[in-house]
Amino acid sequence: MIKTIDPTSIPQPELHAYLLSAVAPRPICFASTIDAAGNVNLSPFSFFNVFSSNPPILIFSPARSGRDNSLKHSHQNVKEVPEVVINIVNYPIVEQMSLSSTAYAKGINEFTKAGLTEVPSEKVKPPRVGEAPVAFECSVTEVIELADTPGAGNLILAKVELIHINEAYLTNGQLDTYKLDLVGRMGGSWYTRSSGDSLFEIPKPIRTKGIGVDKLPESIKNSTVLTGNNLGRLGNVEELPSQQEIDAMIAINAIKSMNSRKELHLLAKETLEIGDTRKALAILIHAEKFD
Repeated sequence: MIKTIDPTSIPQPELHAYLLSAVAPRPICFASTIDAAGNVNLSPFSFFNVFSSNPPILIFSPARSGRDNSLKHSHQNVKEVPEVVINIVNYPIVEQMSLSSTAYAKGINEFTKAGLTEVPSEKVKPPRVGEAPVAFECSVTEVIELADTPGAGNLILAKVELIHINEAYLTNGQLDTYKLDLVGRMGGSWYTRSSGDSLFEIPKPIRTKGIGVDKLPESIKNSTVLTGNNLGRLGNVEELPSQQEIDAMIAINAIKSMNSRKELHLLAKETLEIGDTRKALAILIHAEKFD
């Protein structure tokens, strides 16, 4: 059963909840800005991502309040001083980040309220968060106001001018995903943590061209054991294994003793999920000779 919703037929708060719960997890832009009078503001926004590497452009969107249609201080500040530091949020500072989202009055410094360290920037006026694993000093190139209604977004296009990286999060000179321990925004008051078993790798089909699920044998495509994810991984191989390769794979005693297609498919699934795609495919093709 599918529930179909016309977004114009439900109240904005209900639509907002559907959007934010479905479009997740979202990275968090921890934006430090400054107004013309020199007042510093620090606020998190999960309508955020990177949109270009040349030029390096990040975009975040401080939306109008769904309650009273007011503008966020960050939005007002970048129109007065078109600069921002986008600080990246990881687990060690997630509670302080959340605290900074409190609707404090204009002029209140959220760095102080959240107990975070102001570090002077080198190319822009707003300070950066000393505890952030990565911080991007940016100039604001454009502000696109999508509407003047409650909940309307305001796209802040920020060009990266300087990057600060805490070297504790580097391995061999590269940012280490495991060390970063980043957090993402979910719906409601929920967050997700990018660490431990929640992290997994999928080979990118960029420099290679996978054969596709459509080129797999019918017995594999119609397997009652394999999942869509399993089929997607199998379809990423560049070619089916040769008969010689299949023979070498099934020469292992544990495989030779099996004569049930389902049993072999279960073994192939286990093999696939520990990362040996070609061996799994060889087992699956070998299984075709059994009912």
